[in-house]
Amino acid sequence: MIKENKVSKYILYAIGEIVLVVIGILIALQINNTNEARKQRVEELHYLKNLKTDLQLNIAHIDNYLGTREKAIASANTVIEHYEGKPVEDLEVFNVHTVNVYTWQKFSQINNTFQELINSGKLALISNDSIKGLLLNIESLYKSLKDEEAHFRYDAETLLYEPQYEMMDMNPIVQNYLYQVSNGAAGQRRKLSEEEFSNLLKDTKQKNGFVMAVYEFTVMNQQFNGMKTMCQQLIELIDKEIAKDD
Repeated sequence: MIKENKVSKYILYAIGEIVLVVIGILIALQINNTNEARKQRVEELHYLKNLKTDLQLNIAHIDNYLGTREKAIASANTVIEHYEGKPVEDLEVFNVHTVNVYTWQKFSQINNTFQELINSGKLALISNDSIKGLLLNIESLYKSLKDEEAHFRYDAETLLYEPQYEMMDMNPIVQNYLYQVSNGAAGQRRKLSEEEFSNLLKDTKQKNGFVMAVYEFTVMNQQFNGMKTMCQQLIELIDKEIAKDD
């Protein structure tokens, strides 16, 4: 072709071949990118559905804790009333109220999928920034709640447990409590010491423990309600995101 002075045609032909090759490569890359994006979307939807399941379980978990803490707050307020002069008419009922406060439990949120996303470095799979933001906000609130919980644990050990262990025989207290709350199915109906409970009601340190229980359980319940609201908002966002692929 060169010998026949057809250089321009040869160049055009070569360029055409190059263009076709480039187009072929671009098409292949596009197909590969599309397939990869599809795979990532499938994985994202899998995580979103698991997040929703965790959130639903967490809401039920929070509701249970809210009920338990509200019961403890009511019991603590009742005990404080007796510290401030209200006569104790039924020692067994009073005992139940005190132990309702003593037997508080730690809260652990259900966030297995979020932890998996963080530990695997796959949080970036979640394409919706609002969903990622709420997930991180819930985690931040949870840390604040755990700080408040640790604060109460210190107060409980210092103001409630230590003085009570020194002042009172815990066996009849525990046995009678179990008997009362289980309607006789557990524990034993034991005679409680009026003298020990009278001394309890003279101990300002323990009274302050019940006061702090009311305050700190109330703060934690506010945090629980905030977390519950965030979980509900997050479920709505996840439902909308999942619906895009329906």
